[in-house]
Amino acid sequence: MQKTINIQNKKARFLYEILDTYTAGIVLTGTEIKSIRSSKASIAESFCEFNEKGELFVINMNIEEYAFGNYYNHRPKAERKLLLNKKELKKLLKEVQTSGLTIVPLKLFINDKGYAKVDIALAKGKKLYDKRETIKDRDNKRDLDRVKKIYK
Repeated sequence: MQKTINIQNKKARFLYEILDTYTAGIVLTGTEIKSIRSSKASIAESFCEFNEKGELFVINMNIEEYAFGNYYNHRPKAERKLLLNKKELKKLLKEVQTSGLTIVPLKLFINDKGYAKVDIALAKGKKLYDKRETIKDRDNKRDLDRVKKIYK
């Protein structure tokens, strides 16, 4: 086929402490999947939310309009339904309601069968001092790798 599609939310791991991850299917139309296959999507500012029926939707996910689409083209920032088992949905809904956690998408990819999937995470927001510690750890790791490279 073509290169693998792997669109990531790089900010999520910095802003949130990841507690649990799930892989969910996503309901898309024809022009949306074509845009994803050409890597014209972004999940940087997106988050997930439950509606009143208990269905999970991804909000603010940007999929650019398909260049060769006509009047059947999709809206770029539409809400898109995520597909999970009922058991997983109930567990996520309970965690979000009771402990105030949030659900963020981490990665958008296309699996071996050609279906678009989203890795979502149950996450807790980091405090400012946690973010500083993450930056410090990243810098220390980078310096250590430089030193190891010199002495090899």
